[in-house]
Amino acid sequence: MIDAVSISLLDDFAAAWNRHDTDAILSMMTEDCVFETSRGPGVKGTVYTGQDEVRRGIEEVFAAFPDARWNGPRHFIAGDRGVSEWVFTATGPDDAHIEVQGCNVFTFRDGKIAVKNSYRKQRAR
Repeated sequence: MIDAVSISLLDDFAAAWNRHDTDAILSMMTEDCVFETSRGPGVKGTVYTGQDEVRRGIEEVFAAFPDARWNGPRHFIAGDRGVSEWVFTATGPDDAHIEVQGCNVFTFRDGKIAVKNSYRKQRAR
């Protein structure tokens, strides 16, 4: 496969999210990338398309959860698709502690992430 993606890309991607390093995150994504969030009005959550919109979506996540962490990421890749599993921890806007399991389902193209589709469990309170 030309421009195959390796686990090290997903390790670097996860580390960039934990550093809240938007520029590093976007450097690993295609120009026409798509970020499908785990929340939002549509069935796919809120969908951001293209580097500028995806930047805005990432920055909204960091603004809503300034101490957000994606802990213990584990990855696998199968062809042009991949998955990262993690435990998300943060303080919510209401100062409540959040700790939930989630994953990203990726589509790769040209050695980069073309689609980041996020899923996160929602705990009942």
